[in-house]
Amino acid sequence: MIAPTDGPPLYPLRMKEVFQKRPWGGDGLKKALGKKCPAKTGESWELSVRPGAESVVANGPLKGKKLGDLLKKWPRPLLGDEHHMRFSERFPLLVKFLTVHDRMSLQVHPSDEFAQRYEIEGVGKMEAWYVLSAPKGCRVIRGVLPGTTVAEFRAQLDKGSVEQCLNVMDVHPSDVIFIPPGTIHSAYGGVVVLEVQQNSDLTYRLTDWGRKVNGKARELHVEKALNVTDFYSMGVSKYKPSRILGFSYKRQLLIKCEKFTMEAIQATRGRIKEHSNPIRFSVYTVVSGKGRFVHSGGEKSESFRRGETYFMPAHLGAFEIVTPGAAEIVVSYVE
Repeated sequence: MIAPTDGPPLYPLRMKEVFQKRPWGGDGLKKALGKKCPAKTGESWELSVRPGAESVVANGPLKGKKLGDLLKKWPRPLLGDEHHMRFSERFPLLVKFLTVHDRMSLQVHPSDEFAQRYEIEGVGKMEAWYVLSAPKGCRVIRGVLPGTTVAEFRAQLDKGSVEQCLNVMDVHPSDVIFIPPGTIHSAYGGVVVLEVQQNSDLTYRLTDWGRKVNGKARELHVEKALNVTDFYSMGVSKYKPSRILGFSYKRQLLIKCEKFTMEAIQATRGRIKEHSNPIRFSVYTVVSGKGRFVHSGGEKSESFRRGETYFMPAHLGAFEIVTPGAAEIVVSYVE
């Protein structure tokens, strides 16, 4: 597709990640994704318009420009014919890699309704984890054990023995863990995940396991957390990807929820023809392998490798994924 003269250059926009240190972080992003990140990195914010942690374009003619500024300047060709009307004021997604070595705080996120009533931000958080690396002994906590009452949970939390109330799971690469608002969760043991979530940073901590950071305990939010926690309808603990029919290559559905959809392209050596959807943008995160996005009628290309994330403009048009060998790319979008 040829961009109008007053429109943006249309090509796959590689996002420069923003590393976030966390007390539970480690070196998992170096090992699993080849990231050159500081010690104790817990999160790599791959695509963000959050103040103070905003993604910057790392390639092409728009290199150095903030994604948020570009979306405000050219909302329709970048966000899409429909999405620019829905999301021009607030971008809907935040995409991250997480590596959790020590215990992540036991936490829960509020719903949109709760956030609109009680928080300045006004947006809750629904998220999903796609497991990329799962060393022996790593665990993910998702929800409480069936039959756990609020009173029992509170009593065990106060005694420091809350783990006996929790659904502690072993996980493996390609597991998908859906974490809707109200779902207590945590992780430990070196697990590495791709996280796609609503554009919100509202987190309520129930416990930080007695940890101190620079000699001080981190703030807890027990009353808010208990108010939003769903003790009765935890849903499925983890999913396995399912094949999407109708493609000449292997494409899998990871999760489809009311806030976003995640799919995985399993490429082999060769070329895959893709086409942007003019009504909406998409995000391509490379979790393994390398290759090129060939666009502009085959005249231009952008090289990619594992650990990189690309914003795909809605009006990009036809492009190809060219790979010299196996590669996996997670595609995230909002319906």
